[in-house]
Amino acid sequence: MENKFSIKQFNQRFPDDAACLEEIKQLRFGDTIVCPHCGKENKFYRVTGRSAYACSFCGHHIYPLKGSIFDHSSTELRLWFYAIYLMAQTRAGISAKQLERELGVTYKTAWRMFNHIRQLMSGDGNILTGEVEVDEAYFHPDTTKRTTAKAHNSQIVFGMVERNGRAVAKHVKSSGVRVLSKEIRKGITSDATIYSDTHGSYRHLTRAGYVHFTINHSIQEYVSDDRHTQNVENLWSNIKRGITGVYRHVDPKYLQAYVDEYAFRYSNRKVQPKYMFDLILSNIATHQ
Repeated sequence: MENKFSIKQFNQRFPDDAACLEEIKQLRFGDTIVCPHCGKENKFYRVTGRSAYACSFCGHHIYPLKGSIFDHSSTELRLWFYAIYLMAQTRAGISAKQLERELGVTYKTAWRMFNHIRQLMSGDGNILTGEVEVDEAYFHPDTTKRTTAKAHNSQIVFGMVERNGRAVAKHVKSSGVRVLSKEIRKGITSDATIYSDTHGSYRHLTRAGYVHFTINHSIQEYVSDDRHTQNVENLWSNIKRGITGVYRHVDPKYLQAYVDEYAFRYSNRKVQPKYMFDLILSNIATHQ
């Protein structure tokens, strides 16, 4: 089975901006649309020279790009699609500098596109269930000096990972119980079983109604039957290797976007490269 989405296939599917616009229209509105003006269901037709479609009966216009990451952009739509293609083809990520070279745009434009595309990889709204591992990690702003210790000026990221499932990572202001318990309540269903280390901020979980098991890393205990946090540790490994190898430096104010990207990649690690492009692109229907 062919698992790759080749550049030849990409060019055949999206030869120009019109094909890209039609793809977005289909994702956001479908083939037939109930006109919000006249109330009639019909196939809206493309308005020549504009990124709009018009109702066949009353002429009311809809704009597929409105409210999306492509709205108000002067960059060719096909370049946006090609940027998504490049980001989808790698498991480790791609830098804005490489996007600049590949797309032939300025670094400022590549950086802006890069961050907007990352919005499509956000994990907001994911509620984890079943068996969930939780842990916190420390990221130094200069990722060439990566550390898991509580170094000065380190940034804290809290991770939650379903076993054999999805991952969510949040850049938080501290690893205190108030901060982490809030993230757990928002991100994990109350009937879940939680696995963690013995960090003090997790001691309340049993009282909060969760089934909670711990593993004591301080005595070199890492696996005991089903008690372990190897999945969330694997997430940290992926994020730190990716950021260090591809981006080198991450400004703390953008750290959430970076960890969102890697949590998305982890959550969809079983998705074949052939389908990753469509998975990312399909999120324009829900990310406004």
